Order: sequence, then structure tokens, then C-alpha cells
Amino acid sequence: MINITKPIITDNEISAVVDVMRSGTIAQGPKVAELEEKFAAYCGTKYAVAFNSGTAAIHAGLYSLGIKEGDEVITTPFTFIATANPILMQGAKVVFADISESDFNLDPKEVEKKITKKTKAIVPVDLYGQVFNYKDLRKLAAKNGIKIVEDACQSAGAEQSGEKSGNFGDLAAFSLYATKNIMCAEGGLVTTNDLKIAENCKMFRHHGQSEKVKYEYFDLGYNYRLTDISAAIALEQLKKIDVYNNKRIHNAEKYLQGLVGIKGLVLPKVNQGNKHVFHQFTLRITPDSAITREEFIAKLTEAGIGSGIYYPKPLHMHQCFKKYGYREGDFPISEKIAKEVVSLPVHPLVAEQEIGFITKTIKKIYKV
Repeated sequence: MINITKPIITDNEISAVVDVMRSGTIAQGPKVAELEEKFAAYCGTKYAVAFNSGTAAIHAGLYSLGIKEGDEVITTPFTFIATANPILMQGAKVVFADISESDFNLDPKEVEKKITKKTKAIVPVDLYGQVFNYKDLRKLAAKNGIKIVEDACQSAGAEQSGEKSGNFGDLAAFSLYATKNIMCAEGGLVTTNDLKIAENCKMFRHHGQSEKVKYEYFDLGYNYRLTDISAAIALEQLKKIDVYNNKRIHNAEKYLQGLVGIKGLVLPKVNQGNKHVFHQFTLRITPDSAITREEFIAKLTEAGIGSGIYYPKPLHMHQCFKKYGYREGDFPISEKIAKEVVSLPVHPLVAEQEIGFITKTIKKIYKV
């Protein structure tokens, strides 16, 4: 089976973990500090703060901006639930806005319709590895005094107009989950150019305790710290992130060349000025297709090819958000896309010949 995802673990990661364990400092320590310094340098930001998950990073980011009960935060319904849950965790209201059909990211025109006097932040997602429409959302945010929290959990190394993800907001949140472009099994990071945001994030991850004054608690906080064991893995991955991303881009280009022109199969679009790092290579199987999405997936599975649906149902259609008054039909583009998307293996461990086999198999399925 050609797996849809597969983490890369080399002898370098294993040796780095062993070195940390032998050092005796296995919780948050010098390796975490090193990761923060080097990740900020990679992204081109002043600060980075490490966390034990991308969810924790988003949560801390919202806290650092002062998001609280009664506030409204706009985000997309076409994402993993970890984008929206931290908004609820801060007691704020999740306000969904629909996406663009072309790139699956927040549509600024739809966001504008949702802005009220209570809107304090927007959380756009760099879905599948492509940075959101920053130019138009930034104009909206500046006009209305709204903060932007870039959910960059799928876009480490992606770029827009030559600038890396992590810079497209007041802060950005990254995930280091096992299937991400770089990983440490579980982990996350916040990047920002604002010292106050960085300090608030550090306090939030450490039980509301300033890391400069031990056992002085200034506010509610959580145990969101990353370990040096995890940081050691992430540091090794960071050394190779551009190599990994370039392999993803190369694999995606092979698909784009080999699958063009098949009726009912829509290929992903890379917006002008963007460097898409293809956390996922996501097709759409539209009603014009000769077969349904489910038939397509079944035929891939029969051929030994893994695939995935990210995501089969928009958040507003799940019970935990329906109770806030959301209903089917509220966000037609998200609902339409959720019924059509399917992702193919694009990760760096997919060999050139496997990309060729997958492409040939799909052409055979469609008899072209």
C-alpha cells in the first residue's frame, strides 16, 4: 500500500533523542529554546514560542491577544476542529465564513459580511499548505481594528510574495504533528514580531507563571510546554524542511502534469505569488466525473493506493456547532467542496515511480 501519510524518522532523529535522554534534561530546556530561536530565524520573525501541540499554539495565540467571553472570532468551517475549538476555549463565539472554491481558504468577501462590533479576530487557515489571501484580509482587519491569527499548522515553509508563512498575521500558529511537513510526533509553535504576544504565550503555556519569576502566577495558564525530547526531533526535521517541501512540490507537479484534462477531476490551484508546500495534494471529484468519489477511492484502494478525505463534513454541520444555531446550507461552498475532495499521497517518501503508478492508475480508472 502506498500510504497517504508517513512520518520521516531517520537515524539523526533517533540519535538526537538519545542525546537528550542521556543529558538528563528531558522536559522543557535548552533544546526547546534552540528550536524557538532557529524556527523564528527560518520564518523570518523576531520570536517563536514552542508548545506541545498546534491546538495549544492557537489557544495561546488567542489568549495573548486578549480574546475573551463575549468576543467574536471569524474562521472557516472547512478545517480541522482544532482551528475552532480554541475560540470556544477562550469563551468567545465562533463565527464561520465561507471559503473560496479555488483555493479552499477563507473568502474575504464572505468574511466582510460577518464582521460586527464584537469581532476581535480572524483565524484564516493556510489549508493544505497554501497561504490564505493575506492582502485582502489584512485590509479588512486594519479597517476594522481586528487581529489576525494565521493558522499555519499545514504550511511550514510556504510563501506568499516571497515571505514565509508565520508572517501573515499578528501571530501564527504551527503544528508539529506526526503527519505535518516537519514533525516531532506532537508539538506546536507560535511565531510573532510582538514581544508582548510572545511573553503572554510563554506565560500561558506555563500555568500563568512568568518564566522570569518562579512561583509567581499572574493569570490563568495551562501546562502546554514542549519537551526537549520533542524539540530534538523537530530541530533535526527543521534542517531538512526545504528538502522535504521541495519533494512535495516535485510530486505535486508530476500529478499536475499527468492528470490534466480529465473530465470531472479538478486539480489544485496555486495562487499567483504563492509557494504551495502541499501538505496535501487535494483533487475534487465533481458531478461531471464518470464515477463518484467513493468509487474513485475504492478503485485506488483496490490498486494499493492510499487516499484521504480532508474534510468530509464542514464544522458547522457537526453537532457541537449545530447547537450554536448553525445548519446545513449556511455555507454552500464549504459543503460542496467537502463532498468532492480527496487527497493523494504526496509526502516525501512517495517515490517517483509510485507517483507514475498512481497517475497511470487514475488515467486507467477514467479510461484516458
